Amino acid sequence: MRAALLMDPHLVDFVFGEEERRALTEVFDIGFTAVNAVHDLAEPERVEVLLMGWGAVAPTDADLDRLSRLRAIVHWGGGFGSAGDVAARGIALSSAKAANAVPVAEFTLAMITLAAKDVFWASRQYTLEQRYIDREREYGHTGLAGATVGVVGASTIGELVIAGLHDQGVDVAVHDPTLSAARAIALGVERVDDLEALAARSRILTIHAPDLPQTRGMVSAAVLAALPDGATLVNTARGALVDQESLVAELGSGRIHAVLDVTEPDPLPPGHPLYALPNVFLTPHLAGSMGTELRRLGAVSASEAVRFANGDALLHPILI
Repeated sequence: MRAALLMDPHLVDFVFGEEERRALTEVFDIGFTAVNAVHDLAEPERVEVLLMGWGAVAPTDADLDRLSRLRAIVHWGGGFGSAGDVAARGIALSSAKAANAVPVAEFTLAMITLAAKDVFWASRQYTLEQRYIDREREYGHTGLAGATVGVVGASTIGELVIAGLHDQGVDVAVHDPTLSAARAIALGVERVDDLEALAARSRILTIHAPDLPQTRGMVSAAVLAALPDGATLVNTARGALVDQESLVAELGSGRIHAVLDVTEPDPLPPGHPLYALPNVFLTPHLAGSMGTELRRLGAVSASEAVRFANGDALLHPILI
């Protein structure tokens, strides 16, 4: 069975190590030289399985016509824009999205813990003032104990964050229109239908909703204004979910803080106010799998491709 890599070529060695390559070559006729687009594939008409990832151009209808023997696409990053068109042709789809959710949740939980203790802002104060910091007098309001964390989106990542917060004994409330009452009970969270109401009671508001037309700008000026004084907004999802102009204005008042791993656009242009605001902790989209973590994605996608070749059910299908 012929397989091919459709992805950013420079990521191949990060994603597919010796073990993953061995597993794939035992089942497939596969080379580990990747291309970004279907039109650059050698003999696309022979390809039966595509291992697809970041940097790939999503296949068009014309591409799918050229991939006349294609039976499965395993995406080691997540979903892709033309998945519906692919599935309509009876092509099996799988994703390593669940594996990529793990480092995002780990990063988010670390940021929430540090933000709750005002670590970022205390560090800047200590560096600037170079004096003894009386923790209880100056930071007596901090800590996760007794705090409510608001979660926007009970997604795959959102659920991992919720579980991690429960492990720390934190009260969690969730806003997600797709979250059923039964699922909220199973997760052990309070479901809050009004996002402004959730913001108003959250020491920390963390965003884990998908980037869809109906979710863009959902963290609006009104939602930001509802956050209590000293609250922190954490965003490891997508910058477009936040009304960024209103966020800059709210942060400019010094009333709230923000931990932002994503922005709109991403990256920000030089000179943007978010680079300079002292109550912003800004990181360059680090939460998702990177470095050695990419091997998790390669391992999952290699396993899924082998399962498909052996006629076994996919463990991580993309459901359309």
